[in-house]
Order: sequence, then structure tokens, then C-alpha cells
Amino acid sequence: MKNSENKSGPVSRRDFIQTSAAATAAAAVVAPAARARAAVAANERLRIGFIGVGGRCQEHVNSAIQLQNNPGSVECAVVCDVFNEYRDGTARKIEEKTGKAPTKTGDYRDIINDPSIDAVVIATPDHWHAKQTIDALSAGKHVYCEKPMTHTVQEALDVHKAWKESGKVMQVGVQSTSLPVWKKVNEDIRGGKLGKVLQYQTEYYRNSSMGQWRYYTLTPAMTPKNIDWDTFLGHEQGLAPKQAFDRAKFAQWRCYWDFGSGLYTDLFVHRTTSMLTATGLRFPGRVVGAGGIFFEYDGREAPDVATVAADFPEGVQGLATATMCCSNTPIKQLIRGHNGSAVFGTGEEFTGYDFVAERPQVTMNSKIKSERVDVTRPESTTFAHFDNFVEAVLADDPAMVNCDPELGAAAMVIVKLGAMSYRNGKVYHFDRDTMTFGTGDSSWAKQWEEMSYAHAAPRHVPGWTAGDTGSKLYPEDYQKLAGPWTNGVDPAQS
Repeated sequence: MKNSENKSGPVSRRDFIQTSAAATAAAAVVAPAARARAAVAANERLRIGFIGVGGRCQEHVNSAIQLQNNPGSVECAVVCDVFNEYRDGTARKIEEKTGKAPTKTGDYRDIINDPSIDAVVIATPDHWHAKQTIDALSAGKHVYCEKPMTHTVQEALDVHKAWKESGKVMQVGVQSTSLPVWKKVNEDIRGGKLGKVLQYQTEYYRNSSMGQWRYYTLTPAMTPKNIDWDTFLGHEQGLAPKQAFDRAKFAQWRCYWDFGSGLYTDLFVHRTTSMLTATGLRFPGRVVGAGGIFFEYDGREAPDVATVAADFPEGVQGLATATMCCSNTPIKQLIRGHNGSAVFGTGEEFTGYDFVAERPQVTMNSKIKSERVDVTRPESTTFAHFDNFVEAVLADDPAMVNCDPELGAAAMVIVKLGAMSYRNGKVYHFDRDTMTFGTGDSSWAKQWEEMSYAHAAPRHVPGWTAGDTGSKLYPEDYQKLAGPWTNGVDPAQS
């Protein structure tokens, strides 16, 4: 789909890529930092502008500095932030480490409107992501946008649409999707190793002595004199309500609904996106969320305990759950199938998975055995993910990225509908045919009951190639006695 989109507008600098077969093969290597690449002339570099250079963006700046110094494929051209200390400090770091000072600005539109900029990295608070991304795509820029891709469900659908129409490369910053384990387990799932997939479960447990996101330091320098508060809010663009300056809302914005959605979008989006990558699933059919502020009574709005359950039209359920108050007793991340489960453990730096087989008495296949499936992983997923974006831009190939906006939008729909369900006390349905959502009704349960009465074949994840593998029941002979006695006639004799 992505390769066939219209690619009008400024063309990325793909001509600089080495055209040898070796260079083509190198782009697919798992550990990009280890591969040798030809030196790049200064006027052939991918010029990048960084929008929002607070905490998380520093990792992307570090990755870009590494690529600027060797092999010279990028240039850290511009830095933008509403806080002068972030802006000045980042520019100073880039100059010290590369020998070349970037331009500085407090207005992201200076970057968007600069025809010499090829790509942007967006790491602003969530409520700015959609507008800045769509503006950048409309201006012909390639985009690396931090997770979550947007602040609202509708924004996610709008960005997805804008990206498809643009033909540009876009990477969503869920770095764990650059772990090879997810593609390996997806290959195994599609081939029938797990049998009919029924459920995934994932987690993100944390704990702290001060409360989540309160570890972002508040400083005396954070004042309206040094921070463009109106621009941070985006109230003139309708992104957040106008309100008094507050250091906590500036530096710890993830705690407040106007700017983020707490653990739903900051943490669940990581794990959910990985599970979508592994299963091949995308948009859900039904989502419900639960939780509450059960411990961290510090003026925050977003919960410290939450759960999201997403049901998919393929007949799979996804579960994400966590507390921000207990970290030593998390649940394991895994994907359950009728023949067995893929068990990953906790965290996200996985080097493979454990296949735990089900009993042969239920699978009817004694050859299915538990085993360890080992997979390599990059030294740094953050660098690998950024490098994957750069490679895709230089190849002018939107399909090369590990987390495109379709995946980003699907994850955002799940976690944000979960947050909305918690806040509004409602169940939400999503229609992937019309890409619309609304409150739920009885239709979801009814369709599965109808399939059961019709003795229908199970549905499968996208790309399933295994036929009936792990997807059949073997009823006992006595089950033939089941059924309604129509006109008093025993169904076993009809």
C-alpha cells in the first residue's frame, strides 16, 4: 500500500545512497551501528530539524550526532523549543560534538517552512503531535514523531490519512518495534506454531517514591520569561485550554489530561504496539478501560492503576495492565494460542521467546514441544529505530520503517479509547471499514454467538497461512445428542 502512494513534493535525497547490492543488503542488517557505510559529502546529508528538545528528544539528538559524525548521513540543522534553556543547551551540545552549530528557533514553523530541511523529529508534548506532523507532511518533510503518535483518536486517524496522501516516510517513536523478536514471532504465528491465537497480555509496572513523572525536575529558570507558555499550550490552535503558567504542567505534563493521558499513552502504547507487531493485528473492534488514582494523590489527573481490554474482529483479545505503585510483581508478557503460547517475560529488551506447548490431549498433536526460540537484538533500540528511519528516508521508501502511522494509529486507537472508557464510563466500538468509533452496544457479543450457532470456522490474524492448524475442535460422540427437540423428535435420530 505504502509503496503505491503518490510521492509528489520535495524528493528525499536518495541519490546519495550507494547503489551496490552490498549497500542494499546492509540496510536490512539488524545491528545498523555495526555496519560500514561509505562517507557522505556534506551537501548530500539529510538535514534534520528537531522540534521539542526536552528529555526524550536528547536520545534522538544523540543518535543523529552519531550519524552526523559517522558516516555523515545526516546533519543536525535546526533545534526548536519554547524553553530557551532547552533550545540553547541542545544547540551547544550539537556544536561541541559535531563542530557545527545548528540554527535555533522558538517557532516550529520556521523549520516546516524551510525548504532546505528534509526531515523533522517531533518530541513535543502529545497535544502538539498531530498538528506538527500534518504540517510537516504537508510541507513535504519526512517525519519521526515520538509516541504516542497523537493526543486523540481522531487525530490518529487524521495523521494516518495525511501520511498516506503524502507519500513521505514517517516513523512513530516506539523503539521496541525495532527488536527482531516481534517479526520472528509474527512469522511463527502466521505459520501456525501457536495454533489459533486467542489473546495477548502485556504490562508496564513501575514504582517510585515521588510519583510517576514527578521525577522531571522543576527549576527556578522555568518562568514565563524563559518559556513561551502560550505556544506550549497551543490554545490559539485549539489544542489545550488557556490557563495560568504552572511549572508542573510544563515539565510533568504527562500527569494531566490536557496534554497527555498518563500511563495509557505514555506506557501502554509501547507494549501494545509491540503486541500488534507480533500478532499482525491492527485496529480493534471493541475497547474498554478501567483504573483509578489509588495511591498517588499529588494533584495529578491520570490514573496510577489502569487496564485496557481490546477485542479484535479476528477473534483475539488484547490485555494491557499496570500499576505505577508496584514494580517487583509484574505479569508476564505473552501471546496465547490453542497449540501453545509465546512467553516474553517483562520489560522490552528481548532476545527471543519461550514457546510453551499445550497438552497433546487437547492439541491432538504429540509432536508439539516446548522450546526456546532465540533471536538477536540491537545494542540500542533507540539508535536502531532512528537509524531505521534515516535509512528509509534515504531510500525514499515509507515501507521500510518498523513503526509506520498505520501501526501508530492502531495502537493509539486502542490505548486512547481505553482512557476514554475509564474517564467516561463507556465501552467503545471501532469500525475499521469506515474508520469511525462510537459507544458500544450488544452487536459485538451477538456476532460471536451467531458464529457459534452456525458452527463457523475461527477467524485468524492477518497473514495466517496454516489452514486448520490448531483451530479445530474434536467433540466426543455424545455431542451428537445435542440440539433442540423439534416437534418432539430426538435430534440424534433426525
